[in-house]
Formats: sequence, structure tokens, C-alpha cells
Amino acid sequence: MAEHESLEFGKADFVLLDNVSLEEFMANLKLRFEKGRIYSYIGEVVVSVNPYRAMNIYGRDTIEQYKGRELYERPPHLFAIADAAYKAMKRRNKDTCIVISGESGAGKTEDMSVTSVCLYRVKNMLLKSNCVLEAFGNAKTNRNDNSSRFGKYMDINFDFKGDPIGGHINNYLLEKVGVKSVFKCIFQLVKGAPDAQLRSLHIQRDPTAYTYIKVGGQIKSSINDSADFKAVTDAMKVIGFTTGEIQTVYKILATILHLGNLKFGSDGDVTLIENSKLVSVLGDLLSTKDENVEKALLYRTVATGRDVIDKQHTHQEASYGRDALAKAIYERLFCWIVGRINDIIEVKNYDARVHGKNTVIGVLDIYGFEIFQNNSFEQFCINYCNEKLQQLFIQLVLKQEQEEYQREGIPWKHIDYFNNQIIVDLVEQQHKGIFAVLDEACMNVGKVTDEMFLQALNGKLAKHAHYTSRKLSPTDKNLEFDRDFRIRHYAGDVAYSVVGFIDKNKDTLFQDFKRLLYNSSNPVLKAMWPEGKLSITEVTKRPLTAATLFKNSMISLVENLASKEPYYVRCIKPNDVKSPLLFEHERCKHQVEYLGLLENVRVRRAGFANRQTYPRFLQRYKMISEFTWPNHDLPSDKEAVKRLLQGCGFEHDVAYGKTKVFIRTPRTIFNLEEQRAEMVKRIVLFLQKVWRGTLARMRYRRMRAALIIIRAYRRYKVKSYIREVNRRFKNVRGMKDHGKHVKWPTPPKVLRKFEEALRNIYNRWWAWTLIKDLSPEEMVQIRAKVATLECLKGQRADLGLQRAWEGNYLDSPGTASSFTLVSSDLQRKDKFMRVLFSCNVRKCMLAKAEDRALLITDRHLYKMDPVKQYKPMKSIPLYNVTGVSISPGKDQLVVFHTKDNRDLIVCMQGMVPAGDSRIGELVGTLFSHFKSEKRKLQVNIVSPIHCSMNGRKCTVIVETKINQSQPDFTKSRSGYILSVPGN
Repeated sequence: MAEHESLEFGKADFVLLDNVSLEEFMANLKLRFEKGRIYSYIGEVVVSVNPYRAMNIYGRDTIEQYKGRELYERPPHLFAIADAAYKAMKRRNKDTCIVISGESGAGKTEDMSVTSVCLYRVKNMLLKSNCVLEAFGNAKTNRNDNSSRFGKYMDINFDFKGDPIGGHINNYLLEKVGVKSVFKCIFQLVKGAPDAQLRSLHIQRDPTAYTYIKVGGQIKSSINDSADFKAVTDAMKVIGFTTGEIQTVYKILATILHLGNLKFGSDGDVTLIENSKLVSVLGDLLSTKDENVEKALLYRTVATGRDVIDKQHTHQEASYGRDALAKAIYERLFCWIVGRINDIIEVKNYDARVHGKNTVIGVLDIYGFEIFQNNSFEQFCINYCNEKLQQLFIQLVLKQEQEEYQREGIPWKHIDYFNNQIIVDLVEQQHKGIFAVLDEACMNVGKVTDEMFLQALNGKLAKHAHYTSRKLSPTDKNLEFDRDFRIRHYAGDVAYSVVGFIDKNKDTLFQDFKRLLYNSSNPVLKAMWPEGKLSITEVTKRPLTAATLFKNSMISLVENLASKEPYYVRCIKPNDVKSPLLFEHERCKHQVEYLGLLENVRVRRAGFANRQTYPRFLQRYKMISEFTWPNHDLPSDKEAVKRLLQGCGFEHDVAYGKTKVFIRTPRTIFNLEEQRAEMVKRIVLFLQKVWRGTLARMRYRRMRAALIIIRAYRRYKVKSYIREVNRRFKNVRGMKDHGKHVKWPTPPKVLRKFEEALRNIYNRWWAWTLIKDLSPEEMVQIRAKVATLECLKGQRADLGLQRAWEGNYLDSPGTASSFTLVSSDLQRKDKFMRVLFSCNVRKCMLAKAEDRALLITDRHLYKMDPVKQYKPMKSIPLYNVTGVSISPGKDQLVVFHTKDNRDLIVCMQGMVPAGDSRIGELVGTLFSHFKSEKRKLQVNIVSPIHCSMNGRKCTVIVETKINQSQPDFTKSRSGYILSVPGN
């Protein structure tokens, strides 16, 4: 029940009234209307009073306030009933429907739009279809600016997740262009279309220029037709109408307006079109020839046996044909628009086996009960439709509910109500009903008039309590002889004029018009008239009458609604002058009475809000009780349900039938749902825990099995690799190159580091086999060459590794006597053990360069003068040498760096052969010696070389000169330049 509203607004739910009486019901309804509360409840039925003003209660924020909430949690609103239908559909996986009913002007169309906004949620195309259908299916009447002239039932399809995925629209009995109404789209075109578009359609801006609009009687309107025209056009584009299709739609509307202005005259026996200029306009709009249009309007082609003749219309026949054409064109246009929208919004490629079951919420907005000054065939059909819907309401809400209580053995006091089945039978009963009599009259051969139809009604229905006419009630002067009959509807007495019943029921349109439109060069217009392809001599089956078609569609609609779980919106019109302040008591009282709202309150107060079969109830709520979860062991489902409800403390609010449990108040259902939701969370968590544990164990077993397989495979690969290495290197000792040519097998990934270590072991063994038989002197040379590779590999081109290294190049036959004596004296004096290296050099000095000899022993570095019998000039202790620098080129420049920054800069010379390089030998020998003494020698390969001469920093650059015969030093601004021969 509705809460969260103070009593100053009255009772939000009529079930809460202190006394159920018509006076108290009306007083509460009036109070809520005056306080701006236009919605009220009768249980789950919404009572809606048209406010005749805009209200700020339909925004997105309001929708969110009602989404997922129960009815009693928020004040009454259409959003609440829409969400209730949505929740019922999701919870019970059952189709639901919302039936919006009430008389014309009660606000049904607006209520459907509001309901649809809540239901569609994200489907913009579904919302836009409402805008288009309202424009082409609603009219401005004397009583209503937005009167539905057609019935609309829309199925909205939802997928298993509850998201809208499409829909389908059924339309019922579009009332054609008539005296009492003009469709909104025609006003929007005339008053809202751009000037250029109007010129292309030959339309004037003045609505009074068109006969159909003037006859309709609705010239002025407060609605902004220009904005509406743009909104409708934009909506059609969003839905998916092409530009050509939209243009054709407005051409057809313009055609209807021009047809209404056609005037026929007579010249003797010949019928003429007085304003013949309109014929060419019609030809242009319909994309057909002018002469074909004129012929179809003035002549009728008739087949007599094998002959075909053109029969000219009389003035009356031409006028009838013109109006029939206008009505038929508009009806086909509307049906085409509905079909086009259905093609776009319907669910496509949906397979329930793949996507899950889709459910439906139906929304019905159909014309309300109508009583005009002159009521014709359309009003008769509309009021019959409302009788059928009222019958459905009675069957579902009043009759079936009370019968179910009696059938289930629930104590119940019968509540009287008016059952309108007798009125429905009066209209639709076979052979005796009004529709049957009308169809029979239409099928009679010869001239059949409306008066003859009325006489047939009087003959068959004379004794019916709800039918009368002037012949049956001669004293009733409100009825005309041979014209009127009256039916006592559930909503009141309505007098109908039979004038036009026969013609409207036959709904005949000359075949000439159908062929004319089928032969149009406009493909959209051509597709609307497929029967136009039949030739005049082809015999077709008699079409069903309009009454039969409408009756069948109503029976189908009611069956469709009865198969769904219904939710009702009952609309009330507070006054006839569209005032937001006026509440006409008698008018509203009459609507409350014929809608059966008071009986609904009584049944609701005395009855039960919800009922379910015991198995279904258990299936949904068994997790709440320990006695029923997961399965009960009680004698029956009924006993299990009793135990469950007793455990929850709801036994005072329920009754137990033979096959169903009945729950009186919605609050009990809501509490059960809350408890269920809480338990479902726990069950889901438990299932997730168990399933996750199962998945983890499965994953562990798979990983363990994979690990075992991987380990076995790795062992296999390792063993295979070891066996292959053993096979290839088995006889390596007897090979000439000791296995250097043998190709190593590719190791498995896990053995890559092992292979590196194995290669190192092999290389060390291979090297050992090479050097094990060498003399100590050869070993010294080998170590020096290895040191050279370690220092200079990849940084100098010629390292001299391929030749034998002599080391002491000054101890040669030409210089041996003097150098040998000097070196022997130095050995006795300085106690060195051996000569590491000696050769002739060009020494760089501060002012000039001089030839010198260089002697390097294991203790000193000596500079000698070769001119003076290799007289020692200066010695540098070897421990004072910190490093050597050489250039990356082919020159023989060497810079010895010392701790006291007195670097020695020399260029080796006098090599034999001349192009020989001794840089590698010098560096390798020194590096190897330092390494043997566990001292570090810094070797730099740079250009230019930075050094110090007597404490001053300088740089040495190597330059190549073509005419240079010997290397020589020259002074530069930053230091020294070593010029070497270019060739």
C-alpha cells in the first residue's frame, strides 16, 4: 500500500478508506486532484485524473526513484505500475501487460507515453515511434486536442537479462478523415512545415483554405505545430525512414487536402471537375498522369461479361468516390507507417536456445468511450471496444477473483457488480448481434439502405433490455424515426445514427482508384496498393466487412491480454473544458461508476493481493525456511508452505486454498521477497565458494599433471642431449684438431647455461692440449698474445698475432755488441731478471723530436741514445707506470702514463719488414707482466690521446701525410701532431 504521503493529500490507496462508499471515494478523489496528486491506487490498479497542465514529475530522476522499488514504498505514480509489471515479468518469467482505459480526453495517450518512457529504458527508437504514431493516429476533436483515433497495442520484448530488445505494434480501427476530427499531422504540415516544402506540395499556410480542416472545426490550437512538425520529421529519421519515404508521406497528406477541395459540377448529364487545375496538382503529388487522375475521379470502369465499359459518375457518386479515396489513402498510409516501424523495431535473429527466453510487456492505449452529438459507425465500434475491455476487467478483477475464492474454499462474501457480457453479446453475438445484422444487410443483393438495416435491428432486438429505437419507444422524442437507435452501455446511454453504417461497413473503394495508385511511379505509393495490379475482369473474393474485421481484432486483442498478467490504469476526465482547476463532481462520479472502481475497492479490501500454487510458491521461497530448503519431507506441499509462513510469522495474513496459498496484503509479499533476496545472496555466495573450490582443485590437478609431464619431458630432453654430446665428442682425443670441427647439438632451454659451462670446459681442455708441450719461453709469448687479445680485440686492425714475438729487437746482429754490453751493465746494476721489450723509437720532446731506443725490463723502462752507443739517458721504474694509450689506427704511437705526470710519448720505428706492427706485442707483453705481478695496467685506445708533458696537459693527434717518409712529431697549439706516411 502506498506510503510516504501525508494525510493532507488524502488516502493514496482507496483500499485504506475508512468507509467504502461512493461519497467518500469521490471526496478523496477530489481532494487529491485539488492538491495536485493526480495518481492514486486501488491495490495494484492506478487511478489517473487528467491534470490538464504540465507537471514536473516525469524526469529521469523520478524514474530512478521508482526503479526497483515496491508499490507501497513510493507515492502513487505510473512509473510504479510500469516497474511493477517489469519486476513481475522478470521474477516469474511471465508476460505482463498494462491496460490504459478511460473515455476520450481522460489522458490515456499521455499516460501511455509516460509509461513507455519508464519501460523502454534505453530504446530510443521505441520512444520515437510513439511520437510518429501520435501525429498520424491522433486528432484534434471538439473535446480533445490529442484524441486517439486508433487503438494501439505495443508488445515490448525483453531479453533474459531484462533489457528491451525490440517490439511490435498492432493498430485497431483507424477512424478515417471525418466530420468531427482532423489528424494532427495535417495541422502540423499546414502550420509547421517550411515555406519551401509547402510550395513543393502546392499547400497554403492558411488552414481555412481546406475543406476537410474547416469541416473538422478545429482551426485554432495552443499547441506549437511548427515544433511538432520538426519533432515528428526528426523522429521518423531516427527510426529509419528514408528521405524519399518521408517526402512521400507528406505528399500523401497534401493529396488528401487537395482532394477535399475538389468540386464537381454538371453540364447536362455530364459530370465535370470545376477546379480542374487541382487535377494536375494531384497528378504531380501521386506521380501519375493527369488524365488518369481525372478519369478515375469521373468514371468507373465496369466489366459486363467480356466487355469493359467506362460508366460516368453522377455528381453524388463522384463526391462519394473522392471522399472514399481520401479516407482510403490515409488509412493505407497509416498502416504502412505502422508496418514500416514494425520492420525496424521488431526482434530479429533471436534464438531462445542461444539467447534465453524473451518475455513481453504489452501496453494498450485505445480510444476511450465516446458520446458525441451525432454518433456514427466509428463511435459504435469504439464503444464496443470499451465494452470488451470492461468485460476483460470484470472477468479478471471481479468475476474470476470471486469465483476463484469459492473454488478454492476460501471464506468469501459475494460482492455485486454489473456484468456487461449482455452488452457485448448484443453487439457481437452470431446471427443475432448488431454486427451480424449489419453484415447480413451488406451482403443482400439489390439496393440496401441504412433504414432497412435499422428495421432489421428492430425486428431482431425488439425485446433486448439494452436496445431501443424510436419505433420501439414512440414516446422517446430524443430519437429520430428511421435513423436512430440507442444502446444502454456500461458507461451510459448512447444514441447512434445509422446514416452511413452500410457504406462504412462495406468500406468499398472503386477499383479504378486502386489501379491508379498502383500504377504510380512512386515505389512507396505503389507498394501501398498491391491489389491494384488486378485487371478489371479478374474476380476477387468478397472482402470481410469493417465490422467483422474489427470484431475479430478485438476478440484477438482480449485473448492476448487475458494470456498475460494485467496491470490497469483507469483514466478519469475531471471536466469538459480542459481546466486544471475544475472538478465536475457528477461527471467524475459517472466515470467512477461505469469503470467499476468502487466494486474494485470492495473486492480488493475483502480479497487477497496475491495467490500462487503451492509448488510454485515453494519453488520461489523455499530457501527462506530450514524446513523446506533444499527439499522438504512433509506430507504435502501445502503443509510445507504452512510451515514456511508460520516460521516467518505471516500465518495471520494468509489463507490456504485447495491448490493455492492466498496472501492478503502486498507487504507480506514484499517481506518474503526481501528475505528471499537476502537468502539468494547467501546461496549464490555458497555456490560460488563451492564452484570456485571445484575449479581450483581441477586447476591444481591439471597443473600438477602438466608439471609431471613437463618434468618427465625435461628429463628426456636432458638425457637425450647428454647422450648426443657424448656420442659426438667420444673420439675427440684421436682427432687431429681435437674436435674443433665438431658441431655442438642444440641444447634444450633448461640446459643453455649448462651448455655454456660445458663449452668453456671443452675450450679449456682444447687449449690445454695445445700448450701442454710448449717450452717456458713459448708459454710467456702465448700469455702475452692472450693479454693482447683481452685488451685490443676489435679495437686495432693488426695485432701481430700471426708472427713470432721476439721482444728484444735491439739485441740483433747489427747492434748486439754495444746494446748487449749496456744491457748487461744495467742488469748488474738494477738487478732485473729479464728484458720484456726493446726497439728503436722516435721520442717526442718539449721543443723537438729525437731518435731514441726503448728498453723495458721487468723492473725499469729505459730511454737510450742509439747514437752514443745506447747510452742510458733516463729510467722510469715500472711501478711508476700507470697505463699506456694508443690510437685506433695503424700508427705505432705509444704514450706511457706515469704517476708523476711526466708521460713518455714515443712512436716505434725501424721495423723489419717496414710495415710490421709492434703495438700489439708491446701492450700484450706489458699487460701480461703487470697481470703476473697482480698489478693493474690501464690500456686506452683513443684519438686524440690526452697526456701530460712535465706536468702540462696536452693532446697528441695522428695525421697522415702523403710525402712523409718517416713518422715524426711536430708541435701544435694544443699539444703535438704525429705525422705518419700516407702510403
